[in-house]
Amino acid sequence: MISCTSATAPPIAAEKPHTHEKHGDKRSDPYFWLRERENPEVIKYLEAENKYFAEKMKPVESLKEELYKEMRARIKEDDSSVPFRKGEYFYYARYETGKEYPIYARKKGSTNGAEEILLNVNELAKGHDYFSVPFPNVSPDHTKLIYAADSQGRRFYDLHVVEIASGKVLDKVPAVTSDTEWANDSQTFFYVKQHPETLRSQFAYRRKLGEGKDALLYEEKDETFNLGLGKSRNDDFIFLQSGATLSSEWRYLDANKPAGDFSIFLPREKDHEYGIEDGGDGFYVLTNWKAKNFRLLKAPRRAAKKEEWVEVIPHKADVLLTGVDYFSDWYAVSERSGGLSNLRVVNRKSGKGVNIPFPDPTYVALPSTNAEYNSSTYRYAYESLNRPDSIYEYHIKTGENELLKVQETPTLDPSQYVSERQWAKARDGTLVPISILYKKGFEKNGKAPLLQYAYGSYGFSMDPYFGTSIFSLVDRGFVYAIAHVRGGSEMGRAWYEGGKLFTKLNTFTDFIDATEYLVKEGYGDPKRIYAQGGSAGGLLIGAVANLRPDLYRAMHAAVPFVDVLTTMLDDSIPLTTGEYDEWGNPNDPKYYEYMQSYSPYDNVAAKSYPHLLVTTGLHDSQVQYWEPAKWVARLRKLKQGDGLVLMRTEMEAGHGGASGRFEALKETAEEFAFFLMVDKK
Repeated sequence: MISCTSATAPPIAAEKPHTHEKHGDKRSDPYFWLRERENPEVIKYLEAENKYFAEKMKPVESLKEELYKEMRARIKEDDSSVPFRKGEYFYYARYETGKEYPIYARKKGSTNGAEEILLNVNELAKGHDYFSVPFPNVSPDHTKLIYAADSQGRRFYDLHVVEIASGKVLDKVPAVTSDTEWANDSQTFFYVKQHPETLRSQFAYRRKLGEGKDALLYEEKDETFNLGLGKSRNDDFIFLQSGATLSSEWRYLDANKPAGDFSIFLPREKDHEYGIEDGGDGFYVLTNWKAKNFRLLKAPRRAAKKEEWVEVIPHKADVLLTGVDYFSDWYAVSERSGGLSNLRVVNRKSGKGVNIPFPDPTYVALPSTNAEYNSSTYRYAYESLNRPDSIYEYHIKTGENELLKVQETPTLDPSQYVSERQWAKARDGTLVPISILYKKGFEKNGKAPLLQYAYGSYGFSMDPYFGTSIFSLVDRGFVYAIAHVRGGSEMGRAWYEGGKLFTKLNTFTDFIDATEYLVKEGYGDPKRIYAQGGSAGGLLIGAVANLRPDLYRAMHAAVPFVDVLTTMLDDSIPLTTGEYDEWGNPNDPKYYEYMQSYSPYDNVAAKSYPHLLVTTGLHDSQVQYWEPAKWVARLRKLKQGDGLVLMRTEMEAGHGGASGRFEALKETAEEFAFFLMVDKK
């Protein structure tokens, strides 16, 4: 039951007695019933929250539309990706003016050839509020493709095998992951299926066209592991990866003998993470065996004991080795050092390497699509907070860096903005890097509104990517800052370990300390500080809101993981068991107590909170909608003061929000309008 005293009063969720008991501790959870997805009362509550959100946002309706138009105007609507070569074909994605979804296409022989449309996702998406199709997987003989379509946002995909020339659908596989690989016969393909309730990627299948049946090749029975598929760049092997947060196990299969069985390369071991790539003369193993920041070793192209491995790139205490791409004559190394990403190309015969130079103080440099094994160029992407995404090709023989494409930004001149990097001293003396964006002419006089963003979990580095939307705030005087807090890997593996399990509180205090540093240095007005984070970054927002509500004027928590203890105690909820290495297992009293100390839902108290915007999706498979719904209900019950608490639930979307490129902008415009609205209060 929902009560509402007036048209503009917030919905008040009914309280229904429910108690969790563990380790002798009892926790009251009166909003536990909100997890009943099919309960009409739950849907009514979420819709009431949406109505309340819409009413409270009415004063900035025109501003929201203005922001949306600005953001859309910065996008080149008839854009296309840089074609990548595979065999005789050049593959790419393009967009047409006014259309939400990509068109996947190719040209034969050269980029000047005639276009052949593979898929028009705009046509496929008709009749759907949500529709997502990654780039299709084309068969080795280039005559067929597999495309995966998710029409709900819950990451269950329907696979369609299509004959390219005729458009005829040859086969379908419903409700699986989007992970597929072709064998070299172009008749056999492999896919991964998730468990229908836990959503864990659990089963690997083989299917041959025309047979109409599947062979179960492997079931991952360890509840903390997930499966993934890959193929070597030289097309010799199919790889099946079993991965947990802190452990890996790889299997391999000759791609020319798809009827065979996968063989284990190295059995899983506790705290041993590794990945393999085929280099033709051996498997190259990226491993943390005796190497916290990883190293590269060479092994035979078969199951091999670690004692047989030969070191290629040694471990470095100050450099995190994040990836290696092998080609016929050279390989490319991806590293992180001093909080920044680096790329290096190395001659396989001489062992001599060259670092690719980058000009900005804070930036992102990542491998792009390099599909050809016999290649003399290396394609990579480079961008920064004030430099649009740029695709380069590094010519191995000449050392030339060729610029292939710069993201066009109509109505936006990136040269009018400045990015910089600062270091905030955390309370334990650790220096935390911060990437900052502002408009030229900005003065550090403590008068500007400031929006700070962070993630800080799973070892994911939150790099300073270029985003066209943020300039709508920066043009209105905002400073934008990304705090690279512990829990990510920006500063190496130790940075990740310093913000997980029993050190998780560092993630939250780093964020707070970064904010206080920026205020002290004049980057922001202490009364106009805003914060934003999503998913595990939404946990950060929730925890910080409890720890230092006085420091922020408003916060946006997107699809936030805020009911940590309840979720981690429920192994029926999707993805829970695989998270134990990140958060700990609360069946252990020590982890239980530590999680309880920061879980946002469990620590809501009778005090004033910042203005809060909470966004979620009914079909979210990563963080279930009921976590933010319960959190909002408890905040409404306990909070003091006149701070707004708003919740928006996308009733037809999941963890990633809207699927269309313009629909997603509407969500961002709404979120920015919220900040600007409360900035004037």
